[in-house]
Amino acid sequence: MRDNGRVSRRAFVAAGAGLAAGAALWAPRRADALPRLRVTGFDLLPVRATDRTVWLLVRLRTDAGLTGLGEASDAFGFANTTKQDAARMESELRGFFGFIEGKSPLEIGAYRRQGEPLVAKGGLVAATAFSAIEQALWDLTGKALDVPVCSLFGGRVRQTLQVYANVNRATNPRSPAGFAAVARAAVQDGFRAVKGAPFDGFPAPGSPAASIEAAVENGIACVAAMRDAIGPQVELMVDCHSFFDVPLALRVARRLEPQNLAWYEEPVAPERVEETREIRRGIQQPMAGGEILYGVAGFAPLSRDRTVNVIMPDVKHCGGLLELTRIAAVAERDGVAVAPHNPSGPVSTAASVQVCAVVKNFRLLEFQWGEAAWRHDVVTPPERFENGSIRVPERPGLGIELNEKVVRAHLM
Repeated sequence: MRDNGRVSRRAFVAAGAGLAAGAALWAPRRADALPRLRVTGFDLLPVRATDRTVWLLVRLRTDAGLTGLGEASDAFGFANTTKQDAARMESELRGFFGFIEGKSPLEIGAYRRQGEPLVAKGGLVAATAFSAIEQALWDLTGKALDVPVCSLFGGRVRQTLQVYANVNRATNPRSPAGFAAVARAAVQDGFRAVKGAPFDGFPAPGSPAASIEAAVENGIACVAAMRDAIGPQVELMVDCHSFFDVPLALRVARRLEPQNLAWYEEPVAPERVEETREIRRGIQQPMAGGEILYGVAGFAPLSRDRTVNVIMPDVKHCGGLLELTRIAAVAERDGVAVAPHNPSGPVSTAASVQVCAVVKNFRLLEFQWGEAAWRHDVVTPPERFENGSIRVPERPGLGIELNEKVVRAHLM
């Protein structure tokens, strides 16, 4: 019945169904039917993807030999993740690991209850560490019970997920011609939705008016070049990375109307709810935002009154898999779509896929296109996109394991 801590699907299903941790989680009725494995350790694996990008991969170990994966990338802003940043993340992870050491990975509710007060005090880095371990616990739980994680949240409602190509980091030079070239290449690669951030490097508030106008004109020209390159049938999104104030956000959005944007993302910081709502009411394009917010409470103001049309919870920052399902449920009630933020590594993508498979109001999943040619081989089976979509795997847990050879070759 058991093999390395797993329970066979037949035995598991025969054991009966129950609810746990607020999700539709199958659970055996007898305590002695549960896998008897315990969490014994963790590894932080900083994988250098590019000169500016490091994927912080987290692996939980157990006494039964099973391992669970999570990802803790992108917690240190737009700057390059340093060895000091990785050391800080490892320290944060160690604090949260204390809540699960020596315990069953199935005790996710207890972990969340103990860890959430630390998140409230620790900001984005703490939220990301907490979320990474939560991802890994779900991966372990699915592997232990021999089911995909999406089965623990009620089961998939779709077999494939549409993915959009974020071409921002692959763009060089950051000119209209540069953005057009990468957007065209992503479409040739099969993607039917593309996003760029052509306003990166925008002058700081108080800069000379001429500098601001030059940046506005260059950004608008880049968006127009992308649209010309991909044609009218491919969705086009623009991320403004919160560089604007309300008047400028309104003015830029109106200049971009001919490009028929699928959404206009974070012209101001999403925490500035009233300003975000003012912009949304004053423009024609749908708005999106919320990439580093935490928890239901963080996203509820964006969903309420449709402050944005699309929320973008990130499984690495929002509290993990279970919290993302709760955030999505609140958004569904408010008529808001969900397009998870995911400019990250393949473990974050695999975790996001499991949630997107069950979320009714799923819109699109983000993929950082063109960043590292060997990216797909970091995990086994290799990450694979077909015609701009990714299939929901049927393997247990998140459906992946690390390719040790590739990971070791690219450690920071």
